[in-house]
Amino acid sequence: MKLNNLKPAAGSTHSRRRIGRGPGSGLGGTSTRGHKGAKARSGYKKKVGFEGGQMPLQRRLPKSGFKNINHKEYFAVNLDALQAVAEKMNITKVGIAEMKAAGLFSGKKLVKVLGNGELKAKLEVEAHAFSKTAEEAIKAVGGNTTII
Repeated sequence: MKLNNLKPAAGSTHSRRRIGRGPGSGLGGTSTRGHKGAKARSGYKKKVGFEGGQMPLQRRLPKSGFKNINHKEYFAVNLDALQAVAEKMNITKVGIAEMKAAGLFSGKKLVKVLGNGELKAKLEVEAHAFSKTAEEAIKAVGGNTTII
């Protein structure tokens, strides 16, 4: 057996249907596209949500809900994460830059400190927002909070 003798198995290959090559081919005329309509035309592209001229579903249903343009999305940081950052970097003042350097988050984010976990060290914490429990826990240890 040599490479020039190789052939596909018998019956495994078929010649391509040559559409639109005259009536003698059996596939002339409408070229398997049927009669009229958007799909029979050249350049047809199905638009997302198009239902053949019928009013599309997204236009039949009423608008609902409300999107508050003043909504702020905060990244949550817990007290135990702050404790870990303080121990890892050996610092008493924890701000946004220190949290970012410790790898808690990346990019520009608004940070809210939440009260989950236990805080042992006396820390000065800077963040964009604090939950009541987090603020109480930080002050109970002797630290203080600063809203940026």
